[in-house]
Amino acid sequence: MAKQGISTAVPRLRFPEFRKAAGWKETSLSSVLVEHGEKNDGASEVHSVSVHKGVVNQIEHLGRSFAAADRSNYSLVKPHDIIYTRSPTGEFPYGIVKQSRLPFNVIVSPLYGVFSPVSRYLGYVLDAYFESPIRTNNYLAPIIQKGAKNTVQISNAIFLSKGLYLPSEEAEQKKIADCLMSLDEVIAAQGRKVEALKAHKRGLMQLLFPREGETRPRLRFPEFRNAPEWEQKAGGVLFENRKEGGEEGLSIYSVTVNDGMIPRASFDRDFYDIEDPVKNKKVYKGDVAYNMMRMWQGAQGVAVEDCMVSPAYVVLSPLEGACSSFFAYLFKLPQSLELLTAYSRGLTKDRLRLYFDDFARMPLCVPGHEEQQRIAECLSSLDTRMTTESNQLTALKTHKQGLMQQLFPAPEAASA
Repeated sequence: MAKQGISTAVPRLRFPEFRKAAGWKETSLSSVLVEHGEKNDGASEVHSVSVHKGVVNQIEHLGRSFAAADRSNYSLVKPHDIIYTRSPTGEFPYGIVKQSRLPFNVIVSPLYGVFSPVSRYLGYVLDAYFESPIRTNNYLAPIIQKGAKNTVQISNAIFLSKGLYLPSEEAEQKKIADCLMSLDEVIAAQGRKVEALKAHKRGLMQLLFPREGETRPRLRFPEFRNAPEWEQKAGGVLFENRKEGGEEGLSIYSVTVNDGMIPRASFDRDFYDIEDPVKNKKVYKGDVAYNMMRMWQGAQGVAVEDCMVSPAYVVLSPLEGACSSFFAYLFKLPQSLELLTAYSRGLTKDRLRLYFDDFARMPLCVPGHEEQQRIAECLSSLDTRMTTESNQLTALKTHKQGLMQQLFPAPEAASA
């Protein structure tokens, strides 16, 4: 039973050894975070704070340093310190809050608030709490003032003034931190696996396709090592322009840069589709559809079923000797994107359009049909594995989000 006037809350999920303990008290951040105010030690490197990467070297994160020439007033960040950025970004319009997981000191912009937690475990708990855009915005919105040009105006004292329901016993703080730390390590390992597969695919594609100006790839499957060199063929020799109207009952697809052809129904937004299906374009399974205005960025894909697309798209019907899946990979190569850009028309990049007549003139370096299929099958198999591992990463992140919703008490669960 909470004492009169002291607000407490109990999380929905609690470790067994703490289930009979008192509820978490509403605790002002000023009682668990201390602004130490230490400045540049002259030896530490400048770091930035990222939503997804946390505290990260500024040059590694942004490609170059944005630090001022005089860094004497930059704030020192020690291991386990909490940083509040005040910088609006994406889903965090009032800034982000992160704990430094680095084992060494760094320095950050003097605009950031830097605080030492009473324990590193509580710092980890706070980092997890503020990982959620909803929880972060709910905490900051009532105490933020917006200045000119939408800048966030809040002092460190005001940032620390509000309260959260937090575990007061270090043993429970440690238990929660250890649990989340273990899960974060699993997520990080899975993320590295996904990135390694992506890097492997990029490297493999560089070997499976000839370099610019060459007609023989550096890596060939054994059965094709004695095959002829790849030939230059015009796009119009490999594909014809399909102009059939759509049909009632066919799904409408969009073409994306990253994911190829995607059913419109899977997008979380409304489209103003043409009511008369005949005014759309029909796409047969195995056709390649591309967005005229974004083909130079790689917006194309292979249809996995008969479907329809916008009349603004071009539908390529493969002719004899053309494997559509092979060309979907070919069009993603950097040298192919340069070629697609060169053959597109428009005064500026945002106005470029690749019409079929121009595509038909494009010289494409291709092997025989069987080798096209073998390359496409190899890369498709790798894509399938990447999708499986990416889905596993997403599932782990979703699990963590659900876990944190139960580990942190909801404000409405508070009692006095």
